[in-house]
Amino acid sequence: MLVINKKVELTMYVHKTKLRVRYAETDQMGYVYYGNYAAYYEVARVETLRSLGFTYKELEDSGVMLPVLEFQIKYVKPAFYDEELTIETTISKLPQARIAFDYKTYNQKNELLNFGSTTLVFVNIETKKPTQAPQEMLQALKPFMES
Repeated sequence: MLVINKKVELTMYVHKTKLRVRYAETDQMGYVYYGNYAAYYEVARVETLRSLGFTYKELEDSGVMLPVLEFQIKYVKPAFYDEELTIETTISKLPQARIAFDYKTYNQKNELLNFGSTTLVFVNIETKKPTQAPQEMLQALKPFMES
């Protein structure tokens, strides 16, 4: 049998966001309360878009909002008060009317704490109906999506 090795090039945009766990974000066990990860993912998502040159405020000012359609998470290990977390956010395909983000959260020892995803919908503020992703965003992401 003949096996040909092909180099597979992954096409995606990856951004890393760091944040420190605050005392108020922990529960009685000293763990980061599980519900706080939705907010952590939001911080990472906002900073990922900012790294591409877009802010939520500018999107909303242009008539587009981005409500969350889906949120998923799988917990592996807990995070604790005062730990610095790194959230790796990946956009692996060009958005259309929806944009998907994948996340991996690591602690200072580079241990995987959780992984998850969110899907958001581009919605026209006036009509409240789904719309296509802004062309400027597609242009900013295209170089990372072409192999």
